[in-house]
Amino acid sequence: MARGPLALSALLAGLVLAGCGGDEPGAASSAPAAPGDGGTFVWGVPQPAGEIDPLLATTRADRLVTRQIHEPLVATLAGPFGDARRLAGLAASFGASAGDTIWSFRVREGVRFQDGTPLNAGAVLANGRRWLTTPEGQRLLPNLFAVDAPRPDLVRFFLRSPDQDFPFELSEPQTGIVSPRAFDVASGDGASVDRESRSGTGPFELRERSSAETLVARNVAWWGTERDLGPALDQVHFRTVIDPDERLALLGMGDLQAADALGPEQAREARQEPLIEVLPAPGGDSLGLERSVRGISSGREVPSMAGVWVTGIGSR
Repeated sequence: MARGPLALSALLAGLVLAGCGGDEPGAASSAPAAPGDGGTFVWGVPQPAGEIDPLLATTRADRLVTRQIHEPLVATLAGPFGDARRLAGLAASFGASAGDTIWSFRVREGVRFQDGTPLNAGAVLANGRRWLTTPEGQRLLPNLFAVDAPRPDLVRFFLRSPDQDFPFELSEPQTGIVSPRAFDVASGDGASVDRESRSGTGPFELRERSSAETLVARNVAWWGTERDLGPALDQVHFRTVIDPDERLALLGMGDLQAADALGPEQAREARQEPLIEVLPAPGGDSLGLERSVRGISSGREVPSMAGVWVTGIGSR
């Protein structure tokens, strides 16, 4: 991802940049949903999601799943059905001081984790303490040396050296915010996640997980819904299909709406199909999408599926 002031402005379109002083799943079906009809989106991945804890999410499948459940502090959200608005995520606003070595984030009010715990600066602080005191967090944020919460709605991150791109680091799926009640140590110091279910603030919650599939279902209490941010889908089904040729074949038959990690040969074949769109993905791979899919514009990023919907256009 590009870095620097221009890229930061693009990421944060719709955000207010400010110094902080002063929002029963049924059986999975592969049938595409018409706008507003919900439905299940089936995403083919080459390996199962082995880790829902965002900090430990190392594979593409891990990050795709955990991003739906655990929201990062920094995000720019768009609603489904072509909504042109851009709203801030869990950090309603933020800004830097002391030469980009202190970053202050104002935490959005009225948000709760799926387990009922309020999101506040204390919850973000516990996550920050975890990042500071675990090997995974230290590798992820090596420039971070302290974090505090001087007010219930304000959390500050202290860096060893100036970093104007620090908000990007807090927008990655690995920095998804976890409920302190899901930690084995409530303070976050050296904590592990000992409860996967209902541990995030995200638009979807974990329902089923196995080596063959992971199913997340709409979080009916998601804070973004009352702001018309979605989700438009009822469920997202991440289906393990190891063989890329099989993933492409299932996409072509309409059994998948997305086929991840297509190699160059599969991508070339997919481009010959009028009802399939091909987007560049990490590592030289490609993401195949049914042309009925709306709300996914990049294969390199890990999307929030709250803003994704499926139309009848181009569907089989």
